Amino acid sequence: MTRIASAIEELRREIPCGVELVAVSKFHPAEAIEEAYAAGQRRFGESRVQELLKKQQQLPADIEWHFIGHLQTNKVRQLMGRVSLIESVDTEHLLEVIDSEARRAGVTARVLMQLHVAREETKFGFTPEELLDYFGSRRFERLQATHICGMMGMASNTDDTQRVRSDFRQIAEVFRAIRHDDTLGLRGFDTLSMGMSGDWPIAVEEGATIVRVGTRIFGERDY
Repeated sequence: MTRIASAIEELRREIPCGVELVAVSKFHPAEAIEEAYAAGQRRFGESRVQELLKKQQQLPADIEWHFIGHLQTNKVRQLMGRVSLIESVDTEHLLEVIDSEARRAGVTARVLMQLHVAREETKFGFTPEELLDYFGSRRFERLQATHICGMMGMASNTDDTQRVRSDFRQIAEVFRAIRHDDTLGLRGFDTLSMGMSGDWPIAVEEGATIVRVGTRIFGERDY
């Protein structure tokens, strides 16, 4: 068994039933993804459009690609119909562009809204107030070809596990506030993607339904 296959088997034993594993394959070669695929992994996360499209041509057609990076509006058209989930919708304008391009392509785009609670200013996303206002004012009703499946978020990059837990808890609280607001009439708003190689167990304890793990599976990235 390869090191990658062994890592995936270990993670499967550790990750609770009902939580999906996205193997973060960005910056790793197609050959590494093939090893993970051979071990039964089908969901992979990429953060650059061109890299995703190139790998997609080289790899099996039944892979579910998740786009997890900052998505530029001028790259949206290239992703339509090619990814299972865009996890990183970080502005209302980007969401509108995705909806327009999905309508044009005749597909339904599945997306997550990215919430920013982490300490780093470099991270993207809505504030809790912005996201609650977006749903509370029912602006999601304008969407014609986009399904908002839930939310994605990241914790602060710190060794302080209490801070990490606090970040995940805050993300989960916003998620639940939206999901359980019966006045919104949302359907299929049930996905919460949070947690990476170093902190996914805490994310799962706080309610994650998807974890994004890269380094533990593939090793350090070759930038």
